[in-house]
Amino acid sequence: MAGSDTTPFLSQADDPEDGPVPGTPGLPGSMGSAKSGEPEIPDREGLQRITGLSPARSALIVAVLCYINLLNYMDRFTVAGVLPDIEQFFDIGDSSSGLIQTVFISSYMVLAPVFGYLGDRYNRKYLMCGGIAFWSLVTLGSSFIPRERFWLLLLTRGLVGVGEASYSTIAPTLIADLFVADQRSRMLSVFYFAIPVGSGLGYIAGSKVKDVAGDWHWALRVTPGLGVVAVLLLFLVVREPPRGAVERHSDSPPLNPTSWWADLRALARNPSFTLSSLGFTAVAFVTGSLALWAPAFLLRSRVVLGETPPCLPGDSCSSSDSLIFGLITCLTGVLGVGLGVEISRRLRRSNPRADPLVCAAGLLGSAPFLFLSLACARGSIVATYIFIFIGETLLSMNWAIVADILLYVVIPTRRSTAEAFQIVLSHLLGDAGSPYLIGLISDRLRRSWPPSFLSEFRALQLSLMLCAFVGALGGAAFLGTAIFIEGDRRRAQLHAQGLLPEAGSTDDRIVVPQRGRSTRVPVSSVLI
Repeated sequence: MAGSDTTPFLSQADDPEDGPVPGTPGLPGSMGSAKSGEPEIPDREGLQRITGLSPARSALIVAVLCYINLLNYMDRFTVAGVLPDIEQFFDIGDSSSGLIQTVFISSYMVLAPVFGYLGDRYNRKYLMCGGIAFWSLVTLGSSFIPRERFWLLLLTRGLVGVGEASYSTIAPTLIADLFVADQRSRMLSVFYFAIPVGSGLGYIAGSKVKDVAGDWHWALRVTPGLGVVAVLLLFLVVREPPRGAVERHSDSPPLNPTSWWADLRALARNPSFTLSSLGFTAVAFVTGSLALWAPAFLLRSRVVLGETPPCLPGDSCSSSDSLIFGLITCLTGVLGVGLGVEISRRLRRSNPRADPLVCAAGLLGSAPFLFLSLACARGSIVATYIFIFIGETLLSMNWAIVADILLYVVIPTRRSTAEAFQIVLSHLLGDAGSPYLIGLISDRLRRSWPPSFLSEFRALQLSLMLCAFVGALGGAAFLGTAIFIEGDRRRAQLHAQGLLPEAGSTDDRIVVPQRGRSTRVPVSSVLI
């Protein structure tokens, strides 16, 4: 029935026997005027018949997924909003502070392939419900840890990665199975608005709840209650659409999952996927470093400039920089994601390589502004905020576009696995280690100078300059993606429509109709 989600938890969610009848008007493959091999885009009525969901219901599902995405990032950066207080409470240095984020990201990174494998094979809705419920309980428990148990805080932050891994690998694939073409790009942009907005709200909620309650522990007790609401919304609103149905011909058989190793081999041979993932790794490195350390750096800058008193043991640290940085993150995220999607959409009409080129421009453009924001911090905090605003806006242009690239260069039955391994790569080489690396470099530099507030500021300033260099490398990776994007997108489209055999097949040819007969032609002649 269209009104209920009856898919068993441990079964395929897109059984072909439950699919629409081939040849239904409005479905892919039923439009006789379409050229063979061309991507066929169903209209709104066709999408409703394929998915069994009305446009309003599909939009409501995206709204629920967006809310949960916002909540995930809000929780992640609540800790950054109260980091100076956590350092005081547990009496730890910069390197130990960096471990809080590193442990969380490492857990998230390890668990992502597990949920990617499950998400390509089992009911995605129930996987997300279980992960978010567990995450909410662990987050609440982390707010009751005594000061002599810092290791327990690290453990609980690591377990929080279960919730993010269960959600981040799966949610974009649900959107991909509800929408196509420009509709999908728009919905992904809405979904990824939640990343910067949620991150900014994390800083704001962390700093303001601490101020109101007089205790930073209460900042960690906000998101668990909202997580319970998220589980209820998932259970009551979200339905599981059939995988890949909106992209295949009605007369072609549904795609069946291949083995995990076959998925990995296919992804490794996909240069657009690997290079765009490397580019996104640079984005993760920069955003992970700034997310944890920017408020602390801005506070130290104000101390050096004499605009605020230093954060001494026993005193509550100033939260104004966390609040301001949170607002900047919200604004630049909304502006950057929207700007990136709109520029890419317009350029795509004349340049099929527009997506990776816009990503490259965003990263290469952000690097000098981030460098200037660090260089100006000792002279003018206003100039620092201006350059951070511009740099973060350019950096945020990548979020939705990278997700869209993955969805159209990877076939539907591999998308959760691809999301998972993009997460692994981007976090392994990106924000899993970057907060700790920045903190470690800062501590090493401080040891070589006499202790002072100026040396604390200078050490963190120099270590954060590594972000500008990494951003430039990421831009180069996206330029490489632009070389391969057209061919990889075409291969994925033909796979989804059943017109191209699996990679690695002994016969690298496809069947096309020619003058009433089926003729085998080389793949290269179709991809040109």
